[in-house]
Amino acid sequence: MSFISVFDVLGPNMIGPSSSHTAGTAVIAYLAQKMINGPLKKVEFTLYGSFAKTYRGHGTDRALLGGIMGFSTDDTRIRESFRIADERGLEFQFIVNDTETDIYPNTVDIRMENEAGQVMTVRGESLGGGKVRIVRINQVKVDFSGEYSAVIVVHQDKPGVAAHITKVLSDCSVNIAFMRIFREAKGHTAYTIVESDNRLPENITETLRENSHVHDVMIVQS
Repeated sequence: MSFISVFDVLGPNMIGPSSSHTAGTAVIAYLAQKMINGPLKKVEFTLYGSFAKTYRGHGTDRALLGGIMGFSTDDTRIRESFRIADERGLEFQFIVNDTETDIYPNTVDIRMENEAGQVMTVRGESLGGGKVRIVRINQVKVDFSGEYSAVIVVHQDKPGVAAHITKVLSDCSVNIAFMRIFREAKGHTAYTIVESDNRLPENITETLRENSHVHDVMIVQS
């Protein structure tokens, strides 16, 4: 049975009945897939709170799957995301977690695996009105909205890395709006997230990697 009737176009920037349950989840998944090298082989969505209760009726499942395939919130292909994922050979699963209650109501964990075997997990929260917040990457607590272009640098927590990042961005004339460092523990893996109100030059990736303590660089364009 088809549930496509749920996905009427309600506005110019959204497919679906709810900004929190469809637009927001599409944005979370869209941001998540930008953080891993494609193509994806498998994805698991763990749903919490109200997502866990209403994800089918509100089209949260279709929105998440559409976002993980790179569809924007107003892309009509979201209506057919199950079929398109099957055609692409993308394995997907929705897991309901109704036991953890001490968590923001509209929360989803996304576990992605690409064809090269790389695995990444991302936790996102849908805040309403299509706005979202990414709060975890690979179990490290972070905080960014996706409203700005962002470069995410995964590195060892060592002196000089932050200075290297800011110099590379300065040399490329990147205007820094926000810069925050999140880490597992002192000396362990850290995530430096730099947000800019301008589109980021793609060529900064290789220059940032020149520091021996940098493990990975991800660019998420707004």
